[in-house]
Amino acid sequence: MSIRDLIIEVYIALTVNKTRSGLTVLGIVIGIASVVVMMAIGNGSQQTIEKSIESIGSNLLMVYPGQQRSFGSGVRQAMGTASSLTMEDAEKILAEVDNIEAVTVESSNRYQVTAKGNNTNVSVYGVGANYPDVKNLNIDDGNFFNDKQNTSGSKVVILGPTTRDDLFGEDATNVIGQKIKINSIEFSVIGVAASKGGTSMGSSDDMIYIPITTMQKFLTGSKSISTIDIKVSSDDQMSTVETDVTNLLLKEHGIKDSSSADFRVFNQSDIVETASSVTSTFTLLLGAIAAISLVVGGIGIMNMMLTSVTERTREIGLRKAIGARSEYIVSQFLAESAVLTVVGGVLGVAAAWAIAWAATKFFSLATEISWTTVGMAVGVSMLIGIVFGYYPAQKAAKLNPIEALRYQ
Repeated sequence: MSIRDLIIEVYIALTVNKTRSGLTVLGIVIGIASVVVMMAIGNGSQQTIEKSIESIGSNLLMVYPGQQRSFGSGVRQAMGTASSLTMEDAEKILAEVDNIEAVTVESSNRYQVTAKGNNTNVSVYGVGANYPDVKNLNIDDGNFFNDKQNTSGSKVVILGPTTRDDLFGEDATNVIGQKIKINSIEFSVIGVAASKGGTSMGSSDDMIYIPITTMQKFLTGSKSISTIDIKVSSDDQMSTVETDVTNLLLKEHGIKDSSSADFRVFNQSDIVETASSVTSTFTLLLGAIAAISLVVGGIGIMNMMLTSVTERTREIGLRKAIGARSEYIVSQFLAESAVLTVVGGVLGVAAAWAIAWAATKFFSLATEISWTTVGMAVGVSMLIGIVFGYYPAQKAAKLNPIEALRYQ
């Protein structure tokens, strides 16, 4: 049997019952589209999380207080609850640790903020003057405070765009110079931060930034800080600087056993790697769940091919009686199942592109379809066609010609 004859026979066999062939292809379309869309959602989520983490700055080490044992108790406090970090720690790190580009500090808490009759409960961050450089914070309107304002404890604030809208109205303008009250203390607005969007830990736009000295003097009344942010000179120095910072703080805090440290150093690269690992597992889980529909589609193909063998029993018997070899019969039925799955695979990929586009366009859902996923989906669909078409093809090839011709 020539390739041309095989193509003609497959076309005739599949178009005899267009509805049945169409429904079989639909099962594959749904299966392929489900797998590709689920993988696209997983990949999109992974990229979004990585970008969110990287948007806070590059080559960052973050030192947090916490996990300090309570007096008279074997229970450790949660990270960030201990008051173990101070401005002196940050100054020591900058002065004594090599390969550091900049160091800034943070102290945060939530306060009730009011302005012009409006109020909101928002996170207020007391930070250093070099915070924008370390944490990639851009100013959309006005300016960030300088070293002099920080040292003198000036009552100035930089609003996040969401906080600005909550206090002064949607997309308000001319807020520079306006007055707000944080915990009943009056502050002047000197800047509005550019939007950075939301992250898995909340929105970066729903914040207020004030000088760290102002925070400590008027709001917290404490010299402790909640975070030391360290910008390392280069990526390949991250591990070295992390070790040096840990050893320095252990020495400064008089701690000999690192397991008893009253602080924790987090490497931004490790956070990105961990997040990527979690989202990769999530993506594979979504793909595995969606793959069940592919198996169902494959069973549909087997069911159709078995039905076709039964309906064409006399035809098969006649072909074998006039000399058709078993491998020709096998080739024809495998070709039919392969065509069904390839057509379903192509249509499924097209449907996945459309669904992913619609999810991004109308629901702001991050999706990312890779060519690797597309290739795997089409390859798997072809494999399913061969695997689930093999048994019906073998059954057809093994039919006894005489019994097949007697079949009613």
